[in-house]
Amino acid sequence: MAAIQQALTYDVVWPGSPRQQKVKPLARRHSTLDKVRIAFLWDYVFRGDEIFAILEAGLREKFPEVEFVSFEEFGSTHSEDEREVIAALPGKLSALEVTAVISGMGC
Repeated sequence: MAAIQQALTYDVVWPGSPRQQKVKPLARRHSTLDKVRIAFLWDYVFRGDEIFAILEAGLREKFPEVEFVSFEEFGSTHSEDEREVIAALPGKLSALEVTAVISGMGC
């Protein structure tokens, strides 16, 4: 006896949702990096120490008066202490007079 097939219907749901945040304007950009103090932030996952050294050398070549603050000043942005590190970040950036950040993350 032939099986009777029933037409099945499924509800389709779009995975996107309405925006929860409004788009904000970008931060002011520096016209030069001379006399800018840049902090390196890192999650300690993949070769940031090597990459930051390369970036620093290249940027110093192009902008001799640029200053850098090492990732070691801040701690890992992805660790058991990450909440504390991130919470302390605004105060540390301000205290160290940082005006720009390069944040590295390894995947």
